[in-house]
Amino acid sequence: MHIIMDFEKLTELIVELEVDDIADAVKEALEEGKDPFEILNALTKGMDEVGRRYEAKEYYLTELVLAGETMKEAFNVLKPALAAADKSEEKKKIILATVKGDNHDIGKNILASLLLSSGFELYDLGMDVDAQDIVEKVKETNAEVVALSSLLTMTVEQIKVVHEALKEAGLRDKVKLIVGGAPLNMELAKKLGADDFAEDAVDGVKHIKRLLGMEN
Repeated sequence: MHIIMDFEKLTELIVELEVDDIADAVKEALEEGKDPFEILNALTKGMDEVGRRYEAKEYYLTELVLAGETMKEAFNVLKPALAAADKSEEKKKIILATVKGDNHDIGKNILASLLLSSGFELYDLGMDVDAQDIVEKVKETNAEVVALSSLLTMTVEQIKVVHEALKEAGLRDKVKLIVGGAPLNMELAKKLGADDFAEDAVDGVKHIKRLLGMEN
């Protein structure tokens, strides 16, 4: 039997981490003629609730990772419809990367999912990224934020390398640099040249919005 896909159901699928069902549900909602931006809004509500549960320690890293995967599945289906219907102003652009020498990307990937659901335009450069590649991407995209992840103590100095490379290219005052990762704290982040530090991906979205003057 054909079930009409309502927005609450989409929100619920994200909250309940239904990674296998979300793509079909989004497809169904689009086939029924639902506005892609309203679908995105429903998915975002789900991610907001996942974030709330994570902060309340009702959900843990495993759930956060799975929520990120669920959102990614949904977004893959939704992206073409959003692009076709996009009548909004230009999106804020963010570059994501794990620093040179570091091959961890769980936190970065969760942040990417949360930022996508918040309507940002993302350029995810992946792991083990050279400072010069980040500089080139800033030049190419005019991104306003560079978000770096460093999970290994031995790689935190790479944040300074990125900071200096952006400075040398005359771009440092045009972008906000935010960092995250286990060995870091606000004091160390500032010492390495960053503008801000986030404890985790949920925190990261809030800080990025604040850096861009988007917080209420």
